[in-house]
Amino acid sequence: MEEMDLLSEVARLYYENDLTQSEIAKKIHTSRSTVSRLLQEAREKKVVEIRIHYPWDRASALEQKFQTLFNLKDVRILESHGRKPDEALKGVAMLAARYLSSILKDGSVLGMSWGRTIYQTVQLMQPDRTISIKVVQLFGAAVPNSKIDGPDVVRQFAGKYNGDYYSIYAPLFVDSSEAKQALLQDPHIRESLLLAQKADIVLTGIGSLESTLAPSQTWLGYLSREAINQLRKQGAVGHICAHHYDISGRILNIDLHRGIIGSGFDVLHKTPLVIGVASGEGKARAILGALRGHHINTLITDDVTAQLLLDSLPAPDSTLVSESVGS
Repeated sequence: MEEMDLLSEVARLYYENDLTQSEIAKKIHTSRSTVSRLLQEAREKKVVEIRIHYPWDRASALEQKFQTLFNLKDVRILESHGRKPDEALKGVAMLAARYLSSILKDGSVLGMSWGRTIYQTVQLMQPDRTISIKVVQLFGAAVPNSKIDGPDVVRQFAGKYNGDYYSIYAPLFVDSSEAKQALLQDPHIRESLLLAQKADIVLTGIGSLESTLAPSQTWLGYLSREAINQLRKQGAVGHICAHHYDISGRILNIDLHRGIIGSGFDVLHKTPLVIGVASGEGKARAILGALRGHHINTLITDDVTAQLLLDSLPAPDSTLVSESVGS
């Protein structure tokens, strides 16, 4: 028997027919240790690929509390069951993918940020239909040719539905008003930014400036560690679409924002549905600032992050108001 045929047969008997390794050894006239080695080799050579389908349960009581407390349009909170942070992030991304699949319809215009969480969400999208949608990048690229960057993420998302995508082929920041104005005159960039103004859904990650989190290589390409520390001293706790805000949601008045090539909070605040997706204990304060500033009106996160956010609130939290984005 050829090697790959043997590996496939042993894998079939073990994984599909539920034979024990000893039973397989007798059937193919070899030893149990050889069967064990063949099963390991089958996995190494990708004859067998094992996927664990976790039950992505939701924390309904926390969801209700958040929806009431922050007057959210919708909320999805993962019941993480003690999973590791990377596994919890995948679960949150899965909830986001399922939520998007349930709300997208013909004619939808989806504005997207980019980053690790958004990339994960796109990878987990499994649409069962083709619909006419437009997916637009909200702001410039930070890491050329990176799989988590804007142009590639919007292209992949649109491709899931056979829709159209609109990229911004420009850097995230420029350091002069002349350079910015020149880029904004580019017809393709202008087309994307005008379309973003018409978005009915925005999907965004929520960046954090917690000192416990190491700055991502993406941001270190634009901001030195000293500059990031200075932002923290100015009160910055998070950022959405490259715009930084404090714990109350107030947008910082800093030169950095004036160099951004892309959409700002004016777009978020007039878009009917703004979905913020974030996971991890270091994101709690950034999420709180986003909620207080009404920069998002739909939240998708995990229960550990959500509970940490609630535990940080004063009682009562007089800064909370019952006004939502886009209402």
